[in-house]
Amino acid sequence: MDKNKIHPTPMLDVLEEGPWPSFISGFKRMRDQHPEQRINEMANSLLGQLEHSYETRKGYWKGGTVSVFGYGGGIIPRFSEVGKAFPESKEFHTLRVQPPAGNYYTTDMLNQLANSWEKYGSGMITFHGQTGNIMFIGTTTEGTQHFFDEINEYGWDLGGAGPCVRTAMCCVGSARCEQSCANEHAIQRHLVNTFTDDVHRPALPYKFKFKVSGCPNDCVNSIERSDFAVIGTWRDEMKIDQAEVKAFVEKKGRQYVIDNVTTRCPTQCMTLNEDNTLDVDNKNCVRCMHCLNVMCKALSPGDDKGVTLLIGGKRTLKIGDLMGTVIVPFMKLDTAEDYEKLVELAQNTIDFFAENALEHERTGEMIERIGLVNFLEGVGIDVDPNMVNHPRQSSYIRTDGWDEAAEEWFQRKAEEKAAAAG
Repeated sequence: MDKNKIHPTPMLDVLEEGPWPSFISGFKRMRDQHPEQRINEMANSLLGQLEHSYETRKGYWKGGTVSVFGYGGGIIPRFSEVGKAFPESKEFHTLRVQPPAGNYYTTDMLNQLANSWEKYGSGMITFHGQTGNIMFIGTTTEGTQHFFDEINEYGWDLGGAGPCVRTAMCCVGSARCEQSCANEHAIQRHLVNTFTDDVHRPALPYKFKFKVSGCPNDCVNSIERSDFAVIGTWRDEMKIDQAEVKAFVEKKGRQYVIDNVTTRCPTQCMTLNEDNTLDVDNKNCVRCMHCLNVMCKALSPGDDKGVTLLIGGKRTLKIGDLMGTVIVPFMKLDTAEDYEKLVELAQNTIDFFAENALEHERTGEMIERIGLVNFLEGVGIDVDPNMVNHPRQSSYIRTDGWDEAAEEWFQRKAEEKAAAAG
C-alpha cells in the first residue's frame, strides 16, 4: 500500500525486538505483503488503532449486536470508538466457527476457509480460541453474513458465543493415541448434534461447556475448563507386558524405575520385584496415568473401558478456579442406549442449570452455592458420600463391603455401650 498512508507505530515496533515471534510482525506482513488492497488497509488501520491505544492506555473496542439470519450467537461484535480516525477497521467482528471433532482438517478444508475469509474478512485466523472454535478475526457487519452463507454451504457452522452451550471439544483420541479408552469423536458428535439449538440461540444464565478426553491424561483440560467433562477410563486391571518391563529396566536401570515410576505413584500401589517384573495393586490405582506415560510399551489401559463424568470445572470468575467433581465414576459407552443415557444426563444438567443458576454464574459456582447434594438430586443421580466429603479428590474409591463395615461399626458401638452400662 501507499507508504504515505501507513500509520507510524513506534511503540508497537518495540514488541518485535528480542528472540520471540511477535503478532505485530504478522500484522505488518498483512499490511505490506498481502495481494489484496482491502486487507492491506484493514491491517494498517488496526495497527494504527492499536498504537493509539498504547499511547493513551485505553481500549477503544465496544460491543453491540451482530448476528446472521436465524442465529442468536456465534459472533463477537467489535465496533471502534475511534472509527473516524481509523475507518478501515471501525467494524472488526469475530466469527466463531465449530471445528471438526479432534481438530482433524484436510488441506482442502483449510484452503476453502482461508479463501472465503480473504474474500469477506481481514485474513486473520486463530486455530483455536479458548473455547475451541476457529476464530475468524475482523470483518464488517455486511461481511459477517456473506462469509457465514458461503462456509455454511460447504458444511461449516457457527460456534457458541454468549450465555449458551459453547462449542464442544475433544482430543485427537483413538485415531492416533494408544491410551484412548473411549470414542471421543462419537461422544462429541452426539453432544453437538443434540444441543446445536442451545449453541446458536443463547438462553442460559451463562456459558456451559462440554469437553471430552479419551483418557485420564485429559489433553483438552476438560476437568478444569468445562462444566461437563467426559474422561475415558477403565475399571479392570491395567495390562502389563512383563517382557517390556524387563527390557525397560535393563535399558534404564532399576534405580531409574524406582525413582521415576514406582515411588511417584500417588497411592504407592506399584512394586518392582527382584526379577525386574512389576506388580500393581489395581484396587488402589487411581488412574493418574504417570506410569503408563513413562513405560508406554510395558503398561496400557485395561480392557473394560468407559468414561468418568465430572461437573463444574471452570476458570476464575466469582469464586476462583474449580476442577470438576466426579458425579459418575464409571459409565460404559458401547451401545446406542449408553449414548442416550449420556445425552439424557447432559440434558438434565443443562435444564437444572437454566432453572437454578444466577445470571453470570457457572455450573460449578451454582453447585457451591446450593450444595452438591441438591444438585445431584435435581439431575437424578444417587448421592455418594465421597462426593460430599472429598469432592476434589479422586472418586475411584471402592464401596463394596460398606454395608458389612457399617454393621460391624454399629455392633461394636452397641457392645461398648453395653460394657459401659454394666
